[in-house]
Amino acid sequence: MTSPAGEADNAGNDNQPANQPNQDALLLQLRRKQGSWVDWGQACQTLQKAGLSPQKIFEETGFEPIQQNQIIVAAQVYQSMLAVGVSEPVRSHYEQRGSDSLYELRLLSQTDRAAAAEFIHQHGLDSEQVKEIVKPLKEYSYRSEPPAHFSQHPGDAIAYHYWGLARQQSDLQSRSRLIAQALRYVHSESGRAQIEKLLTDFSVVKAKPAPRLPLFRLETEADLPCIIPVAGEWPLATAAFKAVPVTLPEEPFGVVHFAGEGAWAPVPGWQVILQAEDPVGLLAQFKALPHTPEDASAETVLLIVDRAQRDWNDSSYFVCDAEGQLTMQWFEQAPATPLLGRVIVMVRPKRILDEDFTKELWQVDE
Repeated sequence: MTSPAGEADNAGNDNQPANQPNQDALLLQLRRKQGSWVDWGQACQTLQKAGLSPQKIFEETGFEPIQQNQIIVAAQVYQSMLAVGVSEPVRSHYEQRGSDSLYELRLLSQTDRAAAAEFIHQHGLDSEQVKEIVKPLKEYSYRSEPPAHFSQHPGDAIAYHYWGLARQQSDLQSRSRLIAQALRYVHSESGRAQIEKLLTDFSVVKAKPAPRLPLFRLETEADLPCIIPVAGEWPLATAAFKAVPVTLPEEPFGVVHFAGEGAWAPVPGWQVILQAEDPVGLLAQFKALPHTPEDASAETVLLIVDRAQRDWNDSSYFVCDAEGQLTMQWFEQAPATPLLGRVIVMVRPKRILDEDFTKELWQVDE
C-alpha cells in the first residue's frame, strides 16, 4: 500500500484543524492537501463520523477510500505512538511521511508501536520491509519473557524470528540468507553470538507444525436445523403470542436477529458442541483466519468458541484480546496474554446447488 501523493506537502498556512466540525472546511483542506498527512487522516475520520461515505469524500477531495483508510489508521497509530513517547527525530520524520509504514504497525500494542517506530527509523526500513517484521514482533510480544540469549528489544525479536527460520532450513543458500537477516537486526551481543553459532552448526531443527483448523462442512439437510422463537407456556395471552418477532434467517448459517444486540444461529448437535460449557458463535471470512492456505476461499465460516476453556495447550487455537479487538491465534508456547476461549469447531456452510430443489414437497416425500 502506498502513501498518498504529496504526503510531505505542508503548503498553506491557513489549514483547518482536523477536529473542526465544518465539513466544507475539512473537504477544502483535503482538496488542497493543506497540513500534514496526520491532519488529513484526522479530517477523513471526522468526515466519516459525520456521515460522509468514503466514496463521497473521494469524489469531493480525490482521496481514494483505500487511502482514507490508510491515513486514518496510520494517524491513530501516530497519536498512540506519541502518547507512549518517541525521540524528536522519529516524531518529526513520521509527522511528514511514512503513513504506509505506520499503518502496518496497527497490529502492535501502543508500547510496541513506539519501539518499532524507533527501530524502523533507525534502520531506514520501507513499508514492505515493515510489513515483513510486524508479524514476528506481534508473536514475540505474546511471550511472558524473552527466549534465552535474546532481549525484549525489537531487533532481537526480529532476529529471533529469522534465527528460528534459519535453523529449520537445510538449503545452505537459503540458510545463509536468513542468518544474514538475523545478524542485520539483532541488538544484543548474546543474541548475536547465538546466531553466529549457526555459521558452524549445520544441524536442522524441524519446526513444530501448527495444528489443523477444526474445520467441518455441513453436508446433509439433517445438519441444517430450523430455529424458532418460543412465545411461552400454554395457556398463553394473545398479546404475548403477537409480541413474538418474525424470524428471518440470514444466509449462510440461518442467523436469526432479535431486538438488541443478540442473535441466534442454528448449529448441529455435535458432541463437541454439546460438551461445551459456554459456547459462543463468531462469523468470519475463512481466508482472513490464521494458517489458512493462500488460495483459501472467501466464504463465511462459523467459529464456535468455548469461553470456559481458557487453559492453553499447543494443539488448539484460542481467541484473545489485542488492543480491544478479538483475535484468533495458535500459540506454540504459553502466551503472556490472557486467553478468552478455545476454538472448538469451525463450520462451513452446506453447499446447495439448487436451493429450490429442497423446497419441493414431492422431493422431500420421495
